[in-house]
Amino acid sequence: MITKDVDTIAPAVPAPVADEPPQHPRKRKRAWDEAPRWQIYLPLGIYLVFTLIPFYWIVLFALRRPGSTSLVPWPMTFEHFEKVWNERSFGTYFENSVYVGVATLFMTTLVALAGGYALARFDFKIKRAFMLALLCSQFVPGALLLVPLFQIFAELQMINSLGSVIIAETVFQLPLSMILISGFIRNVPYSLEEAAWVDGCNRFTAFRVIVLPMLRPGLIAVGSFAFVHSWNHFLFALMFLSNQEKQTIPVGLNSLMSADSVDLGALAAGGIIAALPVVIVFAFIQKWLITGFSAGAVKG
Repeated sequence: MITKDVDTIAPAVPAPVADEPPQHPRKRKRAWDEAPRWQIYLPLGIYLVFTLIPFYWIVLFALRRPGSTSLVPWPMTFEHFEKVWNERSFGTYFENSVYVGVATLFMTTLVALAGGYALARFDFKIKRAFMLALLCSQFVPGALLLVPLFQIFAELQMINSLGSVIIAETVFQLPLSMILISGFIRNVPYSLEEAAWVDGCNRFTAFRVIVLPMLRPGLIAVGSFAFVHSWNHFLFALMFLSNQEKQTIPVGLNSLMSADSVDLGALAAGGIIAALPVVIVFAFIQKWLITGFSAGAVKG
């Protein structure tokens, strides 16, 4: 009988196993992941209702017939829009507001671009003090600037001129705009400008070719912020513009309200005319606006 030595028997080699994908650690569940859906959607729905109801009432008063008490604007009428546009000179107010907003946008962007580049790329002795002064200027309300600005514009004979409103709005917007633009420029690597200098570009050409295209989201964010603020600002236009032909939309809306009565239909139509351009602008630049503000919030 032939006996086999158990110790000499080679152990069985297991078959090769395919590499298994690495097991990711289990994500920790957050409190709102375990919450029922209705606990999330119910507060959001209530907030949405309270947000949209005022807009619905504006549209309702603007589109329904005078004297109607219906909760549905049917049959619709555009009588209130024709009234405020033709009889209340809202066409002129609209043109003045567009002129002030666009001019403020370009002036604020250009000056803030130059000042922001200086703050981001140059070091000087009073740089920290200057930045602190810019930040502190944001705590000063615009109402405190009315008297000194009025005296300055009176000496310059600029009262009742759209130029006075444009200068005041630009000065009021510059501190925050310069701080934002300087943050955008710091995110652009300085080595790119140095490489352009080595290739023969001067500082202005390197800035125009290398830096400026990368600042597009930031410029759109700063410019849109300046435009919307100048479009909605009321105090400067009220104080510096006394001629009705020079007034802007916020002042025109204020003229629709008197001590005795308020034309709700005309006021609602004027509010829609005032809000519609801003809504359209933000609908087109929303992506650039979010990208610009998020880029300026991160230091490179």
